[in-house]
Amino acid sequence: MTYSAVPLIPRAVLLGNPEKTSPQISPDGTRLAYLAPVEGVLNVWIGAVGEEAHAVTEDGKRGIRMFLWQQDSRHILYLQDKDGDENWHIYQTDIETRATRDLTPYPCVHAQVLASEPAFPDQILFALNLRDPHLHDVYRVNLTTGEVTLDTENPGDVMGWTADNALQVRAAQAVLPDGGTEIRLRDTQDGSWRPFQSWGADETFGGVIGFTPDNRSVWLISSVGANAARLLEVEVATGQTKVVAEDPQYDVSEVLLHPRTHALQAVAFLRARLEWTLLAPELESDFAALREVGNGDLYIATRNLDDTVWIVALSGDDGPIVYFAYHRPEQKATRLFSARPALEHYTLAKMQPISYTARDGMTLYGYLTLPVGVEPKNLPLVLLVHGGPWYRDSWGCDSSSQHLANRGYAVLQINFRGSVGYGKAYLNAGDREWAGKMHDDLIDGKRWAVAQGVTTPDRVAIMGGSYGGFATLVGLTLTPEEFVCGVDMVGPSNLITLLKSLPPYWATMIAIMTRRLGSVEADAEFLKARSPLFFADRIIAPLLIAQGANDPRVTQIESDQIVEAMRKNGKPVDYLLFPDEGHGFARPENRLKFYAAAEDFLARYLGGRNEPPAPEERWDAFLK
Repeated sequence: MTYSAVPLIPRAVLLGNPEKTSPQISPDGTRLAYLAPVEGVLNVWIGAVGEEAHAVTEDGKRGIRMFLWQQDSRHILYLQDKDGDENWHIYQTDIETRATRDLTPYPCVHAQVLASEPAFPDQILFALNLRDPHLHDVYRVNLTTGEVTLDTENPGDVMGWTADNALQVRAAQAVLPDGGTEIRLRDTQDGSWRPFQSWGADETFGGVIGFTPDNRSVWLISSVGANAARLLEVEVATGQTKVVAEDPQYDVSEVLLHPRTHALQAVAFLRARLEWTLLAPELESDFAALREVGNGDLYIATRNLDDTVWIVALSGDDGPIVYFAYHRPEQKATRLFSARPALEHYTLAKMQPISYTARDGMTLYGYLTLPVGVEPKNLPLVLLVHGGPWYRDSWGCDSSSQHLANRGYAVLQINFRGSVGYGKAYLNAGDREWAGKMHDDLIDGKRWAVAQGVTTPDRVAIMGGSYGGFATLVGLTLTPEEFVCGVDMVGPSNLITLLKSLPPYWATMIAIMTRRLGSVEADAEFLKARSPLFFADRIIAPLLIAQGANDPRVTQIESDQIVEAMRKNGKPVDYLLFPDEGHGFARPENRLKFYAAAEDFLARYLGGRNEPPAPEERWDAFLK
């Protein structure tokens, strides 16, 4: 196939709502719930496994993206905010009557689902910053009456809680003043808290993920005594520790527990691809059967309580995610659906893991996606930078990468230093290196791609969201000759105003942010020197900025102030402001408008293909 013969994939097919996604089996195994559009808005649909389903929720605007089954198999719970403000409410819907009620009807409160247990189907634990906007306490909710009762009060430094298998809050994860971590335990719901484990700020992110079936030990992820985060079993009474699973380079990524007994059964490490290590011999034949389904990476989505039905996802790089129902007694997998079946009619690009050596000798990892039907030589390239920055890109069918590759661009995604998953040395190498060595890694990645012949120095753009948006602004200000153009989505422009405007419930994260980024009080000049806003006069390449007006993490001022500075300096900038979005674009109509604008922008300055915007994709009204 030649490049000219590769059809344009419509943006709506790649970037609009999936046809069906996020399937979950009910605890009793009789029903399947999943997300699918109703008049263009994602809602929860429910039906018997493999049979026709119907919508049970009635969201008419933003779309539901997070839901779960209640333990009684008669209700579902879902989270929703208002126009991206991230003040999540938790709603309960009766799947028979479709009656819905708000279980957390409190204004400006951020709700989290903490824990539920099959033995207590009428109870659930939520974390709410209801008493103090800076702190999440634990509340016990009666799912029959809706009564909300304070269960465990936050002493002021706890950022996370863990309940045992009797639905009692027994573990707390606190942030120490230096950014370190202290795990506290108590023996009973009414008992006193005591320090259990602690580690310094130079360890990886970790913590308690659950209690052993007898509640006498905890499963703990920690990098103490190793480079990468290991899975440990630690006895509550004595602190006696056993290493359950480890890798010298890669952190534990996923843990598989039995849905009813909580027995530990498998762990996964996200290396170049996701790889499972089985700890329960009884699962060996199941995983062997599932490996026969296809060549993608295997994710276990949900399981019923009797563990007879699994819902699994097979994620490949050149096709949409496909979901299966796996029936354990027969060891048979039945295809349920593809998330985006229309994509199956197109030839998608392959994603290849890559590595290279940074200028200081550090080995870095990432992924390269090349357009189909064209020689991989001297191509226009988009350096697509992930957010976080304590996150990482992974192998799979990434809609943004596929979109860009289909338009003719090579796509380079780099897990620069500071990215998670590669152990604490990799993570800590990013401390205080925003716009420093973290950016050098991106430039070194560009030079690697040039050395490979994939692109040329004058045919590279930079694009990303959140931290990736910040990296875009850094690229165009601190290294203005490196990029032809840039696309910034909800990226901070001033690290000082970013740190001063974080949501109140991020208060327990401030010590970690200060450790890894810098202190507003002590490091103001340092942070200013790493902030693109103060170098806006250096920009010579075209820039597109997109912002959600209700973003609580990277507030609108971050985009407003650099746009103002650029225009004051006579620098052209395209600025899209979405009044009903937050940190990203949840509504498909907004998402398609943004990507239509970005595609047009890149075509103008980097020369790729461009699908003319449909009337509903016009972005003119959002230009500011």
